[in-house]
Amino acid sequence: MAKPEIVVMVPIYAPTLAELEREFTVHKLWTASDPDVFMQEVSGRVRGAVTTGLLGFSRSRFDALPKLEIVACFGTPHGTVDLAAARERRVVVTNTPDFITDTVADLAMGLLVTVMRRICESDRFVRAGKWRNAAPGAGREVHGKTCGIVGLGRIGRAIAKRAEAFGMSVCYHGPRQKHDAAFPYYPDLESMAREADCLVVCCPLTSETRNLVDARILDALGPEGFLVNVARGPVVDEAALLAALGSRRIAGAALDVFWDEPRVPAELLAMEHVVLVPHIGSSTQEIREERGRKLLANLRAHFAGKSVPNPLA
Repeated sequence: MAKPEIVVMVPIYAPTLAELEREFTVHKLWTASDPDVFMQEVSGRVRGAVTTGLLGFSRSRFDALPKLEIVACFGTPHGTVDLAAARERRVVVTNTPDFITDTVADLAMGLLVTVMRRICESDRFVRAGKWRNAAPGAGREVHGKTCGIVGLGRIGRAIAKRAEAFGMSVCYHGPRQKHDAAFPYYPDLESMAREADCLVVCCPLTSETRNLVDARILDALGPEGFLVNVARGPVVDEAALLAALGSRRIAGAALDVFWDEPRVPAELLAMEHVVLVPHIGSSTQEIREERGRKLLANLRAHFAGKSVPNPLA
């Protein structure tokens, strides 16, 4: 019996991809010199598609695959899969629900310490052989500082717990006060930025939060302040951040997310006082293995004619 044919849109966790290749005929879209032509060539045979929650699956992708039966997401899409198109086409959509709160909070705290203590700069200093002839630049204390959290949801609360453990004071901004939270609440983000030594952005990207951290907020944070973004790139105004960093109107930034991933502005790449990581907030081996197991379970169930364990549509 012929294996079902699926298209994998972008590289995913290698062991999961290898397992897919054992059970299915896998077409790897990212290897094609012309992805559109490639999709046309396989469109009449592909019954399943594997994507990521970040990339998603657009209506045009649904339209390009007339035999499509299932879209399996490695991760959880937040508005990136066109569920209306899926329902119209009667295509099953699945995800791999997991608990990433602590994982993202760990990274956020790590980025905060890294940028304030200039850990990446110091690493480059040693690797460049400069230590024999010069002293490295001094970082800033973390304990005793004020951490302003933008978005006190599950991840924000987990970051607050870690910041307190480091001896920091915590305050937060959001659309409404959380009455079960003991931290000072600032309904006005600019006011909080003036009081904070660092801002950690961990709110969802919505029409209200797009460009929420703009030039006004960065100027309020000031030349002694740091920005950490583990939310989504567009929550921070790109041009405003580049200008503030370039003119040292803020002390530094640590970014896990960007505006046009995986493309990163050249200006950021040249800045020593910026820490850049490739959207690794939930990228641990444990979470990838869990997502891989769930992705495979969804595909196996569908092609066996059974109900999928993790349906979205």
